[in-house]
Order: sequence, then structure tokens, then C-alpha cells
Amino acid sequence: MSAAIPDAADPLGDAPIVRLGFNPPRERVPGFEIVDLATLHERRRARHGRPDRVHRVDFHTLTLVTEGAGEHAVDFVSFPVRPGTLLWVRPGQVQSFVRPGTTDGVHVLFTPDFPARTGGADRLTHAWGGPVCRQLGTGPAYGTLSTLLGQLRAEYGRPEPEVSVEILRLLLATALLQIDRLPGAEGGADLRAGGETYARFRTELERSYATTRRAADYARRLGYTVKTLTRACAAATGEPVKHVIDGRVALEARRLLAHTDEPVATIGRRLGFPEPTNFGKFFTRHTGVTPGEFRRVHRTRR
Repeated sequence: MSAAIPDAADPLGDAPIVRLGFNPPRERVPGFEIVDLATLHERRRARHGRPDRVHRVDFHTLTLVTEGAGEHAVDFVSFPVRPGTLLWVRPGQVQSFVRPGTTDGVHVLFTPDFPARTGGADRLTHAWGGPVCRQLGTGPAYGTLSTLLGQLRAEYGRPEPEVSVEILRLLLATALLQIDRLPGAEGGADLRAGGETYARFRTELERSYATTRRAADYARRLGYTVKTLTRACAAATGEPVKHVIDGRVALEARRLLAHTDEPVATIGRRLGFPEPTNFGKFFTRHTGVTPGEFRRVHRTRR
């Protein structure tokens, strides 16, 4: 990983949660890297002093844990980590490694455009909010994925002139499609159920959640009806489109309250609430506590 960089697509602009861009120490293959998880922890410790620091990434990370135990926190959900745990963290999500020194495994970092271009791979790499965690144990699914990641590592480890970017792209797309068919997903929407409509909606929502919360605005921009968006959201998440929109705004509010020192009123303005009282009412309605109460409970050490 790299030092923090700005993200031009971030609707919050300079929101001060540390954001890491794809910039490995030695980029043998643009947009792709595969390392041991323990190596990643040491790298983060050397660069940032604390490998458990809360941060966003603007690329994808896949982690297959092979040793140790601990937890990995992604957007206020903590997932137990043990041998056979698979984690997929997507661009923009806020995460932290909990007790990072106790785990090892295979860690794949890649930008959204790196995998081979197939309809399925594109859907998985450009959609927001898919499942984060699967507990594979040591059964056939673990064996299949471990083999694919082993092939990726072997190709990536070849002498530099011999590394085939095409093979890496194809192997990664295959691994992603294999992951998508696995049962037992935790912490995300069912991207297959929502189809292209949901994927397009989530992309637009990521661009615009800080400027509009009206379902009609998203429907107009995408060329759908509100009813169509509601059907796609219900299939993917079990919730209507308005709940998905408000949930995305509430998630960003929780991130900023917990992981920054910005005043509550400033956070509200960032998210489209000129009046602090309106932001407070919105937040309380969606979380059950006031912004101040949430911050007191969830403030992180930075």
C-alpha cells in the first residue's frame, strides 16, 4: 500500500479519513500485487507506525487467511479471522486490522480495471458493497481458491521479463468469479440478485450521496423509474431504494463521526444538511442515537 492520496471521485473531497492509493514499493505489474499478509503488516508498521490504523483504500484487497486468529473490522462490523477466512474489501470501504500481528495468509491487491474484462468480473469489481467475509474452513472451496491464488503467486513471482500480465488478469478474473459463486457470504449485498440496474445505481449513489437523497434524482439520471430501482434494491438488499440511499448517507456519517475530529455540524454540511438540527434528526432516526452519543462510543484512536 501507499501513502494517502486524494481521490477525485470522492464526493466528500478532503474528508480526513486516511486514504491509501495503489502504490506498492515495487510495482512489478501495474495495478496488481500479491504478498504475504505478514509482509503487508510489516510494511504498514514501517510506513505508518501502526498496522491497525483505520483507513480507506481506493483499490480491491482479497485476503485468504492461512495462519493465526484475530478480527478484521470493515465499516463497524468485526469479522472473526482464522485459517480459511476470506476477506474482500472494496474501494472506499473503511477498515482496520485488529491484532494484525497474529495472522498470515495471501493478500492480493488490485485496481478495479486490472482483471480480465468479462461481464461477471466487471460487475464484481465496479459494484459497491458486495459481501466482505466468507468462512471457507478447509473444504473444497478453500482448496479451489487456494490453488488459484497459488497460480497467481507463481506467475507474479516469475522473473520480471517473463511475467504475463494477460495470465494474471485471467487468473484473477477466474478467482473472482469462483468467489462470487461461494455460499456463506457475510456483510454485503447480493450483487447477482440486483443485476445491472443495482450495479449502475450503486455507482451513481457513490458519486452523489452527499448531494441528493431523492430516489427520483437517481432514477432520472439513470433512465429508470423509481419502481425499477426499488425492485433492484429489494432484490440485492431486501430494502427499498430510499432506505439504501439513506443508509449510505448514514454510513458515511458514522465513518466521519468515529474516525475524524470534525465538528458534527461540519459533517452534516458535508453530507447535504445545511442545518445541524436536521442532520441530528436524520442520524438519530437511522441509528437510534444522536451524533454526539455515537461519537463518544465509537471514536477511534488515530
